[in-house]
Amino acid sequence: MTETLIGYFYATLPEELGDYCRSYLGHPDFHSNENFDSLFSAPLSQQLFGLRDLEVDEDSSLKSDATWTDRIFHRLGQLLSTRHVNDELAHQDDDPAKRQHFFFILGLAALYAFLQSNVTGPPLPSYSISQLGLHNDYQDPPSVRAKLVHSLGEDGIAAYKLTPNVELLCLAEAIFTCPPILKNIKAARWAKLRVDFLHQRLLSEISPSLQNCIYSDLNLLNQQILGSTSQNVKKTTKIEYLLERATIHTHHGLDKRAREDLDAARRESGFEYALTGLLGKRTKFQERDLSQLVVLARSAEPKGDAIADAANNKQTPLTTPNGIDNQAENADVGTGTEPRALDLNDDTLLESISFAKKDAEPGVMEESNLPPSLASLDPSAQPMLDSLDSITLLSLASSITNMSPADGLTREETLPYALRALEGGSSNWQVYTQALLVRSRIEAYKSRTVERGLLQLQALVDQVIAETTKQHDQRQDQDQDQASGATTFLPRAKDSERASAAERLRHIFQLCTPFRWELEAELAAKWASLGGLKTALEIYDRLEMWAEVALCWAATEKEEKARRIIRRQLFHASSGPDSSLPSAEEDTLEREEWTGPVRDPPPADAPRLYCILGDIDHDPALYEKAWEVSRQRYARAQRSLGKFYFAAKDYAKAALSYNKALGANQLNQASWFALGCALLQLSQYDRAADAFTRTVQLDDTDAEAWTNLAAALLHRGTDSPVDSNRPALDEDSIVGDAPLDPQRHRKDALRALKRAAALKHDSPMIWENVITISASLSPPSYSDIVRGMQRVIAIRSPSLGEKAIDADILDLLINHLIRSSDAYNPSRPGFERLVVELVDQKIIPLITSSRRLWQIVARLALWRNKPGSALEAQEKAWRAVTAQPGWEFGTEEQWNEVIDATIELCEAYESLGPRERTEGLSAGQEVVAKDWKFKARSAVRGVMGKGKGSWEGSQGWAKLEHKMVELRGH
Repeated sequence: MTETLIGYFYATLPEELGDYCRSYLGHPDFHSNENFDSLFSAPLSQQLFGLRDLEVDEDSSLKSDATWTDRIFHRLGQLLSTRHVNDELAHQDDDPAKRQHFFFILGLAALYAFLQSNVTGPPLPSYSISQLGLHNDYQDPPSVRAKLVHSLGEDGIAAYKLTPNVELLCLAEAIFTCPPILKNIKAARWAKLRVDFLHQRLLSEISPSLQNCIYSDLNLLNQQILGSTSQNVKKTTKIEYLLERATIHTHHGLDKRAREDLDAARRESGFEYALTGLLGKRTKFQERDLSQLVVLARSAEPKGDAIADAANNKQTPLTTPNGIDNQAENADVGTGTEPRALDLNDDTLLESISFAKKDAEPGVMEESNLPPSLASLDPSAQPMLDSLDSITLLSLASSITNMSPADGLTREETLPYALRALEGGSSNWQVYTQALLVRSRIEAYKSRTVERGLLQLQALVDQVIAETTKQHDQRQDQDQDQASGATTFLPRAKDSERASAAERLRHIFQLCTPFRWELEAELAAKWASLGGLKTALEIYDRLEMWAEVALCWAATEKEEKARRIIRRQLFHASSGPDSSLPSAEEDTLEREEWTGPVRDPPPADAPRLYCILGDIDHDPALYEKAWEVSRQRYARAQRSLGKFYFAAKDYAKAALSYNKALGANQLNQASWFALGCALLQLSQYDRAADAFTRTVQLDDTDAEAWTNLAAALLHRGTDSPVDSNRPALDEDSIVGDAPLDPQRHRKDALRALKRAAALKHDSPMIWENVITISASLSPPSYSDIVRGMQRVIAIRSPSLGEKAIDADILDLLINHLIRSSDAYNPSRPGFERLVVELVDQKIIPLITSSRRLWQIVARLALWRNKPGSALEAQEKAWRAVTAQPGWEFGTEEQWNEVIDATIELCEAYESLGPRERTEGLSAGQEVVAKDWKFKARSAVRGVMGKGKGSWEGSQGWAKLEHKMVELRGH
C-alpha cells in the first residue's frame, strides 16, 4: 500500500540509487515511529539539525536573527556542496546524489509526520523537538515555534498560531525548496507542491503569492506527469495526481477546473457512475413509492498491467466486528476499524432509502439511458468502490456545493454522492472518515437530520483529537497541545480498532482532510448557527481564535464585547503595559477598554484584526492601519475600504481602493466586479468594460458580471477608439466586429447579455435587456427578440398576466413579418413560424383588456389570410374598450378612445364581413359575416345610446352619426 508520491519516486530513481533509498523507504512501515526515529537520528540528519558539528564552518553571513528554517536551509546547502571526511559518513553518504536522495526521504518523513500529528493520527509518542535540535539552536523552543508560525505568514495573512509540530512542515519546506534537490529529483517538484498547498491551508485566507507559486508548480507537473509517455508514470499515478489537482482547484474556488479534473480522472480509471431516480420510500409512514435520488456506481475491473498495479496498491477492506474480511461485493461494512457512523434515530425518516423493485422512473438520468453495468445494480446493495472512485464522488459533491447556490435542491443532489461512498463501504479508513464529514455537512441544514449531522461532526472531532493527541504529553510540548485539550464523550479506540498510519495517509492529499483545529472551528460554527453560542465560544476560546470569538459576539449584537476582544489583541491596557493590571481579576479585564499603546510587534494576524475592528466601528482609518501593518500586501484591507467608500457613494475613492487591492491580488474576482461597478458610476465605461472582462475571465458563470459588462459596452459610444492594449474578450462569447462597425459595442453587449441569460435563465430583467438591445440594432435581431419575449412571458405572466407582454416590441415583430413576406406557409420552419406560435400559444391566452394587443393579433391573422380570426380579434379589441367602467361619464379621452374603437370595428365589418371564410369547416362555402351591416349598426347604436346623456353634440358624437349614415346607405 504505497503512497503515490513514494511510488513515483521509486519509478524515477536511477538504478544505482535504488538499493540505497530502499534501505530507508523499504522499512516494513515507513510511517512508523521507529522509522521516523531512525531517520531523524541518522548522522546526516544530526549534522543538518546541528546536533553534530559540520565539517565546515557555518557561513558567518547568516544573520543573527535568522529563523530555524533559515539555518536548516543554510546547513543543507553546505552538506550538499561538500564531501565528507568523517569515516562514519564517507562509506555510504559521500556521493552527492545519495545525500540529495537521503534528504529528500527525510523531507518526506517530516511531511508525513506533520500530517500524522495534525490530521490523521495516530500520535507520535516518541517525537520531541529535541530530535530536530531546536533546543540546541535556541534556548526557548516554544518561542522558536512561535517564530516559525509567524514566518509562515504570507501577504499579511497569518497561519494558525497554535499549529502543533510546525517545525516538521518547515523542515520539509526547507528541503524541498533546496535547488539541488529540486533540480535532480523528479519527485521533489510534486513534494514541494504538497508542502506549498499545506502552507496555503494553514493560512486564514487565500494567499495570492502562494497561489501563484502553487499553480506554477502545477504547470510544470502537468507536463511531467500527465504529458509523460514513460512507463515510469503509471495509470494510478495520473489518476491520483488529477484528484489531488482537483482538491487544489476546489480550495482556491476554481470549481469548473476541479470538475474537469474529476471527469478526466473518471475517464482514466474507467469508473462509471450516474445520478438517477429510482422508486423508493424515505419515511416510515410512506405508503406509495416516490422517485428518490440515488448514485449508482461501479468501479472498473483491473485489466492487463493494471492488475499488477492494483495488487501492489491493494488495500485491506475494513473488517467486521467478527473479524471477517469484507471482500464480497455486497457485504456490509462493519464497525471494527472504520470510524463510527451514527444512526439517524428519527421518528419519521428511515435510516436509508427503501428502494422498490427495479422499475424505471424518470430522474436526473433515466434508467433507459444508464449503461448496462449500472442498470443491473441493486441500489440497496451496491458493490464496494475502489478508494480513488470514492474520492471522486466525494470531491464531486464538494465541487457541486461550491458551484451552486446553497438551496435545498443542491443539497439533495449532493447527498447521494456521500451516501454512495458510505453505504457501499470503503476499503480505506480515511476515505470513510471523509464521507462521514461530507454527509454531516449536508445534513446540518435539514431539520430532520440536523441533530445527527451535528453529533456526527462532534464524533469526528473527538476522533481526530483522540487520534492526534498524545496520552502523555511531554512538558516542552504542552504549549502546542493545549489547542487539543477538548474533552471527548466517545471512548478512545483500542489499538486493534485503529487503522495504521500508512492507511490513513494513503490518500490524504487527494482528500484534503481538514486539520484538527479546522474541524473544531467548523463544529463551533455549527453550534453558533444553531444557537449554541456558549459551546461555540468555548471552542474558539480554547483554540485562541480571537477573531472568530469577536465575530461570534458581533453576530449576537454584542459589538462592545467584540470590540474589547479585538482591541486586547492589538493594544495594551489603558493604564499602560498589561503587567500593570492587577493580576487575575476577570472583572477588571472585562471592564478594560484597551486603549493603551499599540502592541509592538503586532500579532501575526493584526491586519485581519484591524479589518474586523474597522467593520465593527465603521472606521476607514482602521482599514488603512491594516494596509500599513501588512506592508501594503493585505488585499482585504483595501477591499474593505472600497466597500466603505462605495456605500458612501464616493466612487472615485472606492475605485482607487479596489485598484490597490487588485495590485495585491489580481485573482480576486469580487474585487474586479466591485471595481467595474465603481467605474460604471463614474461613467468610465472603457475601464469598466475591462474590469468586467477580467471578472468573467476568472469566473464565466457570474451572470451579474456579464450583465454589467453589457452595460459598460453599450455605453461605450460608437466613436470610442479601439485600445490595442485592452485584454481580448473570449472568442466564444464576446467577439469584436470590424473596428469600424458602428454597432460593434451593441453587438458585444448583446452577446454578453445572452451569456448572462443562459446562466440566469429565470431573470426577467436580463431577458428584457436582451429584447431592448436586440430591437435597437439595425436591422434588429428578431430571433433574439422572439426568444426573449418567450422567456419574459413565461416568467412574468403568472403574476402580471397580459402586462408581461411588451406591445411595442410585439408590434415591431409583426410589422417586420408583414413587410418581409407576402404569405404565410405554416409548413416552413423559421422566424415566421416562431412568431406565429408565440402569438397563438403564449400571447392570445393572456390578453384580457388590451385593445392594442387585440389589434396586433388582428393584423397578424389578416396577414395569415384568416379574415374570420381577424374580425373576431377586432370585436374583442372593441369589447376591451367598451367594457371599461365609467367611460360614459368619464373624460373626453376615454370617450374618444371608444369612438375610435367603434369606427375601427365598423370598418373591419365593412372590409372583412363580405370576404370568403378561409378557416374551419365552412371554409370556402360562406362569407365571414353575412349580417355584418346589422352588427356594425348595432355597435354604433349601443355606443350612442350609452353616451347620449354626456356627449351628444360633441365631435365624437358627430363621427358616430356620420358612420351611421354611411351604414344605412349600404
